Amino acid sequence: MEKYKKGNFKGKINSSGQIALDTYKLEIISDLQGAKPGQFISVLCPEKTFRRPFSISNFDSKKHLLTILFKLKGDGTNYLKNLKKGDDIEFSAPLGNGFELLNKNSLLVGAGIGIAPMLFLKKELDSNNIKNYLMGGFKSKEEVIEGSDETVIGGSVLDNIEKIIDEKQIEIIYSCGPLIVLKLLSQIAKKKNIPSYLAMERVMACSLGVCRGCVIKLLKNNEEQNASVCKDGPVFLGSEIIWN
Repeated sequence: MEKYKKGNFKGKINSSGQIALDTYKLEIISDLQGAKPGQFISVLCPEKTFRRPFSISNFDSKKHLLTILFKLKGDGTNYLKNLKKGDDIEFSAPLGNGFELLNKNSLLVGAGIGIAPMLFLKKELDSNNIKNYLMGGFKSKEEVIEGSDETVIGGSVLDNIEKIIDEKQIEIIYSCGPLIVLKLLSQIAKKKNIPSYLAMERVMACSLGVCRGCVIKLLKNNEEQNASVCKDGPVFLGSEIIWN
């Protein structure tokens, strides 16, 4: 398993702009050496106590170019929205544990802004010649983020998921999105007897596993355990998550 050195980095904004309704893309040039799909960065926002976490949606190792996508939610994302080309930015990276690339026919499911790490994962699977199919789900056409093989607008991204699993002979599922989507997807994966790896979304304060504010419960080896999404995840095996 390839690992990259974690640390604090100072970078420059390479480009920024709106890509969908209340959704923005930010490209950062820095000395970061690499990252895995599913990992995230934690951005320092001036005058804010805690950094803000964002999934990595792409990393170009040749250009040292890091990309994040984000939806406007508050002061932190408004700060990022107003950054321009050439502006300075400080962040910690790469944080968390990402997806493992397994040579299996893969189904990727991204709901809403959860599509961000799925785009990165799809790129890596494609570059390793691993067959995959990416489904993106969005509430409206105005919110659609491009890059999926199939896009579901308005309805549930899971409506026809079992049919797709059968038709495409899916062997493994990867996903990121709202809790209800991940919960239902883990149940479908269990029914189909295939593994699911899910990137959990939680409010993170420290992003380092210290504050324990993003703890979830897992069942491993018949024992209930606590796990921090930011440090032990954000990617977990769906069959091990205890859903409340």
